[in-house]
Amino acid sequence: MAPTILKLTRKRVLVDVDTQRDLLMVEGTSCVRNHRRVLANIRRIMAWARATGLPVISTAQVNKCPKINYCLEDTPGSAKMSYTLLNRRVSYQADGYTDLPREFFKDHEQMVLKKRTFDPFDEPRAERVLTEMRADEFVVMGAITESSIKATVLGLLLRGKRVVVIEDAIGSHDKNAAEIALRQMQAKGARLVETKTIAGSTHLRLVGACKCPRCQGLLEKAEKQEPVTQK
Repeated sequence: MAPTILKLTRKRVLVDVDTQRDLLMVEGTSCVRNHRRVLANIRRIMAWARATGLPVISTAQVNKCPKINYCLEDTPGSAKMSYTLLNRRVSYQADGYTDLPREFFKDHEQMVLKKRTFDPFDEPRAERVLTEMRADEFVVMGAITESSIKATVLGLLLRGKRVVVIEDAIGSHDKNAAEIALRQMQAKGARLVETKTIAGSTHLRLVGACKCPRCQGLLEKAEKQEPVTQK
């Protein structure tokens, strides 16, 4: 058996699921219905991760079949949202391999794992990372609730992980299907929380904001309400 590659003691890990332009931007080919709310909260969570030095495991779909109209490989829509990317990161292709350095998070703060399906556990390298990673808690955000989020959360729970789902920082296409998925996750042991429970109300960055009028209005309002921290 290969040695455990990643060891974290008494730490949370942020699992950033498919935060890509096609899924979260209004001009994306498969934008979630609640992108306005989700984008603001994803920014808060990423600001919190940066401020606390939280390790981040990110996934990104890369579809090669033209019949699938979103996150096609090497298209702008498949790109991760800019503010979800940290400076010290490494990206791994969806190539069927499992190789990874043993002490990855000593030198990096983010691992971006590309995958060919919505379920990360179908991708050998992602499956290895999420299975072998040792952490007290896996905090999940991103898209899409009824597919990739559900598969990620249930897969982690099946492997005995403690999982927290930030329910106002996950996007969905179908409200009813998303509600059913959340109930399934909760029934299996996931804890559902809101962004303010995890990150408080002070972590908001307006980098790379969605340009639609609704998002701009929401973010301007949030910025005005943001308390000033005295140094």
